[in-house]
Amino acid sequence: MTSAAGPDQDQDQDRGLAGTRVLVTGAAGFVGAHLSQRLLLEGAEVLGLDSFNSYYDPSLKRARVAALLDHPLCRVVETDLAEPGALAKAWSAFRPDHVVHLAAQAGVRYSLRDPRAYERANLAGFLEVLEAARAHPVSQLIYASSSSVYGASTRVPFREDDPVDRPSSLYAATKRANELMAHTYAHLFNLPLTGLRFFTVYGPWGRPDMAYWGFTEALHAGREIQVFNHGQVWRDYTYVDEIVEAIARLLRCPPQRADEPGRVVPEASHRLFNIGNDTPVAVGEMIDILERETGLQALRRNVPMQPGDVVRTWADVSALRAAVGFAPQVSLATGLQRFVQWYREYHRLSP
Repeated sequence: MTSAAGPDQDQDQDRGLAGTRVLVTGAAGFVGAHLSQRLLLEGAEVLGLDSFNSYYDPSLKRARVAALLDHPLCRVVETDLAEPGALAKAWSAFRPDHVVHLAAQAGVRYSLRDPRAYERANLAGFLEVLEAARAHPVSQLIYASSSSVYGASTRVPFREDDPVDRPSSLYAATKRANELMAHTYAHLFNLPLTGLRFFTVYGPWGRPDMAYWGFTEALHAGREIQVFNHGQVWRDYTYVDEIVEAIARLLRCPPQRADEPGRVVPEASHRLFNIGNDTPVAVGEMIDILERETGLQALRRNVPMQPGDVVRTWADVSALRAAVGFAPQVSLATGLQRFVQWYREYHRLSP
């Protein structure tokens, strides 16, 4: 699996992950597949776990991992993390040095339709991850949180130490619960944990339930695009390769000092980082970019905001920059150009 293009930043060849073992949950997911490929390029051995569920087309997930399966240092195992003991067995057999937990039930709107899917995957599944880390400690456990934890906060940009006690969806509530669970395990058992609040990740091999994918699909099919709040919805779009770059750098520097960046509560070995572009863009402008890149005219219909959605997300990434000397900066125009190129190649569409 390859992106249409890599990150813009210069690549440091001394990654420090060669020869290590990394367990990646959600390895067939959007970020998980990109990360697994990056780790293999750095010489790490990867065990990927994924349930290949049907939230969206599993064939896309299997296409993502096809290239990974050709690599001698990678195995991908189909399993349900929420099944008691399943993760612990794989973990103890592989004996990872690092774990990146990306598996989750995604989607804000879907949480209104099937709330129990979030209870199982995001709460029960994460408890199994924490218990496995407690039984078989690793150098660091990195897990995915979400910008959704900030809810409808109007104080921008969002900082890691902002109040996050008013989630706007069940999805957001489960992600905030993950952060609290992680803090508890870090405090009680001194586990080195790092939570990452992702801000609207996009790019090649993305998720079909995301707006940029749906809009691109609608443009090519000549279908109507529903534009929420007259396009006055802002998102901090973050290109996937830069998410992966941040994770790779954080893997090389586990929590150590009480005063280090990301320590919202210094007495626990638990850090939180925003990973975003620090540049909110209106959804209407995103559609404009897709029109330019596809050469197609959108059929727009304005509709009200949906339950669970928020008007604006905006990441303050100063803590991430201080910790690893990096913050995302690929523009939405550049990232969507790469996505449209990949989309047309994947679906065998004429340019």
